[in-house]
Amino acid sequence: MRRTFVTLTVLAALLGAAATAPASAADPTATAAETMTEAPSAWEPAPPTPPFDYPAGARCDFPVHAEAILDEVVQRVLETHPDGSPKRVAYKGPLVMRVTNTDTGAHFDADAGGSAVVEYRLDGSQRWLALGPVLTTFRTNGGNVPRGVYTIDGVYILDITADRTKTLTMLHGRTDDICARVAR
Repeated sequence: MRRTFVTLTVLAALLGAAATAPASAADPTATAAETMTEAPSAWEPAPPTPPFDYPAGARCDFPVHAEAILDEVVQRVLETHPDGSPKRVAYKGPLVMRVTNTDTGAHFDADAGGSAVVEYRLDGSQRWLALGPVLTTFRTNGGNVPRGVYTIDGVYILDITADRTKTLTMLHGRTDDICARVAR
């Protein structure tokens, strides 16, 4: 119980800082008008989670397909860029992704229904402050986790560059290698 409390306290601090840090934090000369954004939107359905396919060797040693079998994720825009595009968006809700080894038909239903606040940067990069499970992939030399398909669960930060290189900073939690689960 103490570990859960500490973990949630750390996440609350991270999410609070992300949600309340002024857009002008890097520019101490910004005016109040430049740092203001509209009030957060209401919760609404997020766009459907798209399926994905990778050939053998791209993520797993065999071809893999994944698709949502339950997708009730909702989103709330917390902040927008000056052009009106989303800058900071909160996501939550149930998501289960079926990951299938298309050579053998072996599959695993991965819980990916975590909560996250995602910062979308104008250069195409992203920062995820997350709690709970999310399904993601890593390519060879594409980050600090070996090539594969993973469920990441816990309290963590996932930085994604514009070229899709991913850096996982695990504060508390674990990764689950889905390729290993469907290798048979």
